[in-house]
Amino acid sequence: MKKNKNIISYFARNLSIVIGLVLIWRGVWYALDEIDILFANGNHAISAIGGIVLGLIILYAPDKDLNEISKL
Repeated sequence: MKKNKNIISYFARNLSIVIGLVLIWRGVWYALDEIDILFANGNHAISAIGGIVLGLIILYAPDKDLNEISKL
């Protein structure tokens, strides 16, 4: 009985982490959509290119290389 309780607890904890991460990502996604509307008048090409450039800068800045991309 104890083993079943540990398995249920394990899955419940991991499921709550996954749900939390999905909700955070959903909020970020909607916030970025609003920024797109405000600053790029809904032009997805401008915001996509800006997002790619900003993402590369964020990945490059800490250790001055883009090795993180090779892990994908």
